[in-house]
Amino acid sequence: MSTLEIKNLQVSVATENGFTEILKGVDLTIKSGETHAIMGPNGSGKSTLAYSIAGHPKYTITGGSVTLDGADVLDMSVDERARAGLFLAMQYPVEVPGVSVTNFLRTAATAIRGEAPKVRTWVGEVKEAMASLSMDPSFAERSVNEGFSGGEKKRHEILQLELLKPKFAILDETDSGLDVDALKIVSEGVNRVKANSDLGVMLITHYTRILRYIKPDFVHVFAAGRIVEEGGPELADKLEEKGYAEYVTH
Repeated sequence: MSTLEIKNLQVSVATENGFTEILKGVDLTIKSGETHAIMGPNGSGKSTLAYSIAGHPKYTITGGSVTLDGADVLDMSVDERARAGLFLAMQYPVEVPGVSVTNFLRTAATAIRGEAPKVRTWVGEVKEAMASLSMDPSFAERSVNEGFSGGEKKRHEILQLELLKPKFAILDETDSGLDVDALKIVSEGVNRVKANSDLGVMLITHYTRILRYIKPDFVHVFAAGRIVEEGGPELADKLEEKGYAEYVTH
């Protein structure tokens, strides 16, 4: 059993006029096997939370703490966070020209596992995971995300999730830009990883449609840089019906 604990997290970003506070004291605890949906309007700070945990240099931590099984995440480099068991699926995955998907995945797996996977078994692992995500085998030889459609990029993120087997996955608007079929395939991939491990999930989304496929244990409403309401799956139903108007201050 692992625990990702966020306490009073405060984060700012540099602007032309100095620093602007984005996160204003976030408290959230995720345990192994749990799925937490983070929902809220645009600009509420949801993605800032994701990238701050992952270690993006754009964000300055001004207060609070993030710990993984008691270890100080904020004191770790980005790669140390990944090796500790944190995984971020980005809303807009970046292209890495000249690096094949196969080499990228094997290098990442080597870093996580501490030794290079045996080639024969690794090829089988990759093929099986790609098939389960309805990915064309030829993608393995293409440069990472180069020329990929939005749906293909998101499938590649879940392919990494399946192969790297982290303790906690932060999925930043994984549903954005997906058609119904791709959404179902990606969601099934997340559910498959969860079924085969104790993966804890932080699922960031605007919409409830992905929650029809990935069932949350807890729903947290994000507004103006903090969590303003928490509940179970029924809270997502309320948001579907009424939207975020009551949480947005003008």
